Amino acid sequence: MRANPRSRRFIETRNTVAAYSVLSIFAIIMILPFVIMVSTGLKPMSELFMVDGFHLFPKNPQPSNYIEAMQSAAWGRYFFNSIFVTFVATAGSLFINSLGGFSLGVLKYPGRDVLFLLLLIGIMVPFQALIVPQYILLRSIPLAGGNNLLGRGGTGWLNTYSALIVPQLAGSFGVFLCRQYFLGVPYELYESAKVDGAKPMTAFMQIYLPLSKPVLTSLAILKSVHVWNDFFYPLIMTSSDRMRTVQLGLQTFQGYALNRWDLMMAATTLVALPIIIAFLLLQRQFVQSALSSGLKG
Repeated sequence: MRANPRSRRFIETRNTVAAYSVLSIFAIIMILPFVIMVSTGLKPMSELFMVDGFHLFPKNPQPSNYIEAMQSAAWGRYFFNSIFVTFVATAGSLFINSLGGFSLGVLKYPGRDVLFLLLLIGIMVPFQALIVPQYILLRSIPLAGGNNLLGRGGTGWLNTYSALIVPQLAGSFGVFLCRQYFLGVPYELYESAKVDGAKPMTAFMQIYLPLSKPVLTSLAILKSVHVWNDFFYPLIMTSSDRMRTVQLGLQTFQGYALNRWDLMMAATTLVALPIIIAFLLLQRQFVQSALSSGLKG
């Protein structure tokens, strides 16, 4: 027995309302910590002690907290370092990872499957297990940082932009993501390019790279968020104040603003704001790329 149209519309409306209600609850739970962080950065210290009880929004907002927080440390240098490292590392990784994905997903040559297996192993190895060998390698770069031709006697690339950028230019996950996307591109395009006399690099630059906007957008968001928020890696590879990123600067500022939660929350808000704005501007592309590049075998 079929349900009448009115009953069917009622069921659909009820399900839609229930789904949006659940999503709204989760959205509030997710955004509430950020609202509290911004609000705390605007409160005077007297309100933070909650003498009159807890108030989500400040009674007497003090935007000067944000100005004082920014003037209390070398935030200009920290933001420059993070912006520069994030931009260069993300831009470089998009080209290198897509080129690696093109090689493993489109080109056919002996040993390709073995290389792909090694790539999968690289994804499984935790980053923390590689930090010590990576540190030794960067310290032993020949003719850099006072090193001799054998890579001894100096600090190599440690405490430089090279140490923060070069290891970020390629990653197992990025190559894997691009490979899976290129597997979904008809192979006939590459064969047609070969018939026309195009070399593999020409086919990559003129055909595959323009078609890879969805996966590259997704990878750019993931990479930029990772590099911007990374704390552990810059902590190991840098030692001077001039090379600190915003995450390290925030830790240093914590020692300065001891018990000044208003300044700490103001600084934390400003550090998180650029990446939040970038994500909000690109969220539609991120969702589309996640759907269109869904790991196809």
